[in-house]
Amino acid sequence: MDVGVQIWEYLRQSLSLSAEDWTAIWLTFRLCLYTTLILIVIATPIAWWLTSGRSASRTAVQAVVALPLVLPPTVLGFYLLVTLGPRGFIGGTLENMGLHHLAFTFEGILIGSMLYSMPFAVQPLQQAFTNLGRRPIEEAASLGAGPIDCFFSVILPMTKGGFIVAMTLTFAHTMGEFGVVLMVGGNIPGVTHVLSTTIYGYTEGMQYAAAGRLSLMLLILAFIVLFVVYWFNRGFEMVKP
Repeated sequence: MDVGVQIWEYLRQSLSLSAEDWTAIWLTFRLCLYTTLILIVIATPIAWWLTSGRSASRTAVQAVVALPLVLPPTVLGFYLLVTLGPRGFIGGTLENMGLHHLAFTFEGILIGSMLYSMPFAVQPLQQAFTNLGRRPIEEAASLGAGPIDCFFSVILPMTKGGFIVAMTLTFAHTMGEFGVVLMVGGNIPGVTHVLSTTIYGYTEGMQYAAAGRLSLMLLILAFIVLFVVYWFNRGFEMVKP
C-alpha cells in the first residue's frame, strides 16, 4: 500500500469521532466564533482609547484588561459563577424579572470566554494602533474625513494585520479554555460540553484513545492558528501582561 494512503488511513481511523464529539466540536466552534466577533467590537474602542487617551485611569484599565493573563481561570470562573448564578447580582436580577439565571448555560460560558480572552483581543489592536500613529489620521481629517470614514478608509486598512492577529488569537484561546468554562458552565452535553471539557471527561474515565483523538485535533488546530498569526504579522510579539 502506498505510504500516502497508509498515512491517510491512519489519520482517518485516529480521528474517528462519536456523535458526542461532533456535538462538542460544533458547540466549541460556536463559542469561539461568537466570542471573537463580540470581543472585536468591544476591544476596538477600548484599544483605541488606551492608545490615544491620556486619562489617569488608563493604567488601571490596562491592568484590568491584562488581569486574565495572570489570574487563575478558576478564580475568574468562581466569581462569574457567583455573579451569574441565581443568588448573584446578574443572575438574581434575571430571576426577579422572571428569566433564567446564566450559570450552567451557553450564554454564561460565552460571557466567561469573553472576559478571559479580552487581553488577546485588546493588546494586539493596541499595538497596531500605536504603530499606526496619529499622522495618517490627522492627514485624513485635514482632507475632510469624518471619524467613521477615517476608521474604515484609513485605520482599518492600515491595521488589518492587528485585527487578524487579534481575531485569530481570540478564537484559538477560546478554543483551548477549560477552567472558566468548567466553573461557569459545568459539563452539560449539548449545552456547555465543549472540546476541552470533553477531553477532561474522557481522561477522567480512562478513555485515553478518545481523549488522544481530540487532543491531536486541538494540537493541529493550535499549530495552524499560530502559523496564521505569524504569517500575517511577522513582526507581532506574543501578548504580555
